Amino acid sequence: MSLDDPILSDWTAAGEAELADIVTLRRAIHAEPEIGLDCRRTTDKIKAALAGLPLEYHEGKSTSGLIAILRGQKGDNGRTVLLRGDMDALAMEEETGLPFASTIPGRMHACGHDSHTAMLVGAARALSARRDQLPGTVVFMFQPGEEGHHGARFMIDDGLLDVAAPDAAFALHITPNAPAGVVITRAGSIMASADTVHVVVRGAGGHAAMPHDCIDPVPVACEIVTAFQTYVARAIAVTDPAVLSITKIEAGSAHNIIPGEVRMLGTLRTLSEATRTTMRAAVKRIAENIAAAHGATAEAWIDEGYPVTVNDPRGAALIETVAGELGRPFAPMPQPMMGAEDFSYVLRKFPGAFAFLGVAPAGSDPATNPPLHNTRMTIEESVMAKGVAMHCAVATRYLQRGFD
Repeated sequence: MSLDDPILSDWTAAGEAELADIVTLRRAIHAEPEIGLDCRRTTDKIKAALAGLPLEYHEGKSTSGLIAILRGQKGDNGRTVLLRGDMDALAMEEETGLPFASTIPGRMHACGHDSHTAMLVGAARALSARRDQLPGTVVFMFQPGEEGHHGARFMIDDGLLDVAAPDAAFALHITPNAPAGVVITRAGSIMASADTVHVVVRGAGGHAAMPHDCIDPVPVACEIVTAFQTYVARAIAVTDPAVLSITKIEAGSAHNIIPGEVRMLGTLRTLSEATRTTMRAAVKRIAENIAAAHGATAEAWIDEGYPVTVNDPRGAALIETVAGELGRPFAPMPQPMMGAEDFSYVLRKFPGAFAFLGVAPAGSDPATNPPLHNTRMTIEESVMAKGVAMHCAVATRYLQRGFD
């Protein structure tokens, strides 16, 4: 194979050659899902699948995450590229009925991280077999804790991405709601930030028949929720949107008792750090001042979640180019998603791009398939060969040409 070949057709064959093994690996991971930052059984499966390859391994102290480094032997030009695969599951009961369904109650690979890990293993194997043709270094990032546990941030803080600091970073994420094999991405913001909103409204409880002797925090809390929505609608530009949803309200103990406090929980999503900062300040200001207007008090705070996931336009263009060269259908993403992704931490540190890969099962309707984070979510496993080819082609093209 010549890496100068703009078609890179051999990567398609390489992906197909890896398919049987990565399907086996994906099913093994799927059957034993792990949650959070400690996914050691999954890490062990990865190491076993990579055994004997010319890879250099590094692990951190905070997670079971693994960095595998492949240093090319063909006139290293100084470029290093990172490919990420996350490997943690979700706390939900699987209802797919698959023969390799989760064997652990209350856990399921419903977001496709089992396939992400398997595809990255396949790419590591295919690229290792062509090490003598690689003009640079490939870093394979096997990351736990993507589902709300900040796994990428911990791996960065542990210094794992400084061992062979990448010049560019890329990640693929499957979606059952797009046709099998289609590649989807966009320049700029592609996924939202995600912060958790807490509000506690404190009044003075008493008998529900005598509200004038109390400071009822319930209508105050309701007014705060309404004011949040009004603020988003009237003060935040529709071209740089925010979503603020209060999803949990707790108060009271009986039908005839006015409670002393109301607790609220919600999520704040934005597509820019500027709007994120504005909304955080607004949450606190609105809650405190509405409460004060009624003689109550409110405490509002934000648990910081993932940053906005921002694709470098050059990285998004590279993915589109490679998809075309491999004969993959490409669908430009018309607008960002308000979901969040902790690859955002990587892209905040290194330029690159995040993309989706359609895996709608054969014969299904992508529009009505069970989506990610659904107890019945399934994938077309044969598409993983295309994911391997995309990883390999993106890496080799970047090593040779950078973002040109």
